[in-house]
Amino acid sequence: MPAAVEFTVHHSFSQSSRTVWDEMIDWKGHEKWIPLTTVDLGPEPQDQVGSTFTAFTGVWKIGLEDRMRVTQIDWNEETSTGTCWVEKLGPILLGRAGFTVRPDESGTGSSVEWIEDVQAKYLPGFVAPIAGKVGAIGFQQGMKSLAKVLDRG
Repeated sequence: MPAAVEFTVHHSFSQSSRTVWDEMIDWKGHEKWIPLTTVDLGPEPQDQVGSTFTAFTGVWKIGLEDRMRVTQIDWNEETSTGTCWVEKLGPILLGRAGFTVRPDESGTGSSVEWIEDVQAKYLPGFVAPIAGKVGAIGFQQGMKSLAKVLDRG
């Protein structure tokens, strides 16, 4: 039985929610802030439901292939809030992941909530809590890297 790995990461940015949103839905752009990751895009426009992409995190052929399909991608201009969900299609990770970007309380910056709710094939269930902690740390580092990318403009 695959391990159920779940975690949520929160991060604050000094940039507007629209700036952060635009960067986060640029799937190819994830290569700039997720270490050792390359992204191959599907043939569809990337900012709509149904678009597909594959992220590979690793070195050479050793790593994790993560195929995904966008199931929700909504930007609300009135509230400056965006929500995106992707379905994990394998071959190792199944389930879903998503994020919400919204203005922070000061109104000058923004905050991101990133959620992963996946089943990891070949990973024993008793390892799931550790995998969740490692995944959360990895995504926290990714958010810090994204903030640096945005700071450089």
